[in-house]
Amino acid sequence: MYNKAMNNALNRIKGIVVVSVQAMPSEPLYDEKCMAAMMKSVLNGGAGALRVAGVRDIKNAKRISDVPVIGITKPDKIPANYKEIVYITPTVKDVISVINAGADIVAFDGTQRPRPNGEKISSLIKYIHVNKKIAMADISTLEEGIKAAQDGADVLSTTLAGYTMESLNSPSNEPDFELLEQLVKQANVPVILEGRIWDPKQVDRAFELGAHAVVIGSAITRPQLITKRFVFRGGKE
Repeated sequence: MYNKAMNNALNRIKGIVVVSVQAMPSEPLYDEKCMAAMMKSVLNGGAGALRVAGVRDIKNAKRISDVPVIGITKPDKIPANYKEIVYITPTVKDVISVINAGADIVAFDGTQRPRPNGEKISSLIKYIHVNKKIAMADISTLEEGIKAAQDGADVLSTTLAGYTMESLNSPSNEPDFELLEQLVKQANVPVILEGRIWDPKQVDRAFELGAHAVVIGSAITRPQLITKRFVFRGGKE
């Protein structure tokens, strides 16, 4: 199924911490120089790969380093009904932009919710494979993960656990380790843990449960959220 380049990309992310370096256009860090500086900083700290959003930052990530880059697209403003819709790399057009920007791995919403223009996950995966890239499905439930793997996804990520209507029972303040464990046992493709990781011990546990890699975002690269954890504590705001 895989060519040599695809095998290499999968092998390079095995057992490593991937850092998600993202900001919304409304946030101060979204400035291009700020985002590039953040990428360099996490790489200096030992990040083994990057997850970034948008053509601009994917291109800069590839320019800055030769580590594997997971690329996505997402809207400039996350809609209020985000739990009900597909917004992470939703269409083949988005996949094309991510590939053309140079991403090694293309991540996309791998849930079974309706996609824009009636597009199918299998169509996205087919285009990714034609271009000899890794197809990574961001899912929220065990059933979604199994179906995405059956559709041809090369790797799964728990990115959306707790962020869809189908996964409201997912833990709200810690990673969904139960989902990770189930996927590792049943999906037959590599599984990445992502979402609500705030403690190094959680990273250790993920690898003990069989995670192929771990993606950390907010705990490292979202200073406003890190600050809130200290300021708005004990139920006080």
